[in-house]
Amino acid sequence: MAQPYPNHPQLRGNFAPLRMEADIADAVVRGEIPDDLDVTYYRNGPDPQFAPRGDHHWFGGDGMLHMFRIQGGKVAYRNRWVRTAKWKLEHEAGEALYSPFNPMQNDPRTAGAADEGLANTNVVWHGNKLLALEEGHAPFEIDPVTLESIGPWRFGDSLEGPMTAHPKMDPKTGEMLFFGYMADGPFTPGISYQVVASDGTLTRSERFQAPYASMVHDFITTDEHAIFPIFPLTGSMERAMQGKPAFAWEPDKGTHVGIMARGDSAADIRWFETDPCYVFHPMNAFTDGNKIIAHVMQFEEAPLFPKADGSPTDPEKANARLCEWVIDLGSNSNSIERRYLDDITGEFPRLDERFAGLDYRHGYYAASASRDSGLGFDTIVAHDFQRDTRDSFELGEGDRTGEPVFVPKSKDAPEGTGYLITTVYRAAENRSDLAIFDAENVGSGPLALAELPHRVPYGFHGNWRYNAGAA
Repeated sequence: MAQPYPNHPQLRGNFAPLRMEADIADAVVRGEIPDDLDVTYYRNGPDPQFAPRGDHHWFGGDGMLHMFRIQGGKVAYRNRWVRTAKWKLEHEAGEALYSPFNPMQNDPRTAGAADEGLANTNVVWHGNKLLALEEGHAPFEIDPVTLESIGPWRFGDSLEGPMTAHPKMDPKTGEMLFFGYMADGPFTPGISYQVVASDGTLTRSERFQAPYASMVHDFITTDEHAIFPIFPLTGSMERAMQGKPAFAWEPDKGTHVGIMARGDSAADIRWFETDPCYVFHPMNAFTDGNKIIAHVMQFEEAPLFPKADGSPTDPEKANARLCEWVIDLGSNSNSIERRYLDDITGEFPRLDERFAGLDYRHGYYAASASRDSGLGFDTIVAHDFQRDTRDSFELGEGDRTGEPVFVPKSKDAPEGTGYLITTVYRAAENRSDLAIFDAENVGSGPLALAELPHRVPYGFHGNWRYNAGAA
């Protein structure tokens, strides 16, 4: 019999697991869905199947995919757990057997079991495959129509080691670029770098050593460079064995950023340094002559994790803001210029992906009009870099938004002409909507809302693909 979940802040409210799978053929729609919006949107996030074993962390829940098929002015919905080896073993046992952030607490029944990870962070469409991702393991393939779990995908057994949850798609070549951290084993400084062709064939794979072992959640690319930020959220097997935090904030180690020309080898990486900070998610970057300009959501201290001695970090420093980095490759200095572009707290940055790695104008993110909204963001922001202006829409009292994902109005539409798609939690009704905004007029509010009778719990990232036959 399943046991009650503990009274934990990341298991209450809209963090609470949904614990069910559902199909809705035709969701109730308020407003009007544009006729030219003909895509399927997938969103991934953690949904622990059972009460946690040992300490709980939001990042440790089982992956659950939510799918919205938008076509002909209608929305069909489906959600399914990602049935990894962990999920199957625990489903059979009827209880949690793994402690994702402290393997020392795993049940003996996990010994010798296949390790396919959680597949709970992102979902991408590439090489005609739908892949659920988290940063410690190989991708996990999913049927794009039924959401049936297929299994780990290693690009024809060519991939060794883990893959980031944040690969980058090159709009010019169709290539997928990615990396893996702790590539030489748990809590090691090894980093891998891979390139996959548009047809899904892995064409490049090499490794290098970071300055220290850390949680490298994301990286940055331009059409000319790959950029590897190493932040002082360190990983330590010694700490974990002593019952201390496996991942912890150690600001004395500083921030190191490796820059590699995409035509060069990893042996040619040049390292730059700056003060301690943390970035879960960059928005975009581009190469301008000898300079790299990157826009990131920067924290002063890493949130959600303690210091090495177990004490908490400063909550006032755990609020990210849009920040610009300028890295001068022509300079003899190894420093990085940084300046904040906005004062509003935000996260989950996105852009018109047709301009990924290129000079661009428009960016989007979830934000908090007031800091007391915590990790649940209450505002959608569209930032115009050319005009240095912000257009935003604030939700109603208690409502919270997810990551805003851009879909172009057509394949050849100008940059920023299209729609933003996101999930919105309606606190007063304890359920969620799929919200569709005009990306050029965010402040006017959603064009349409597809209503669900249940919640979509707080999650992480999503992406979309055109429906078969879409123009």
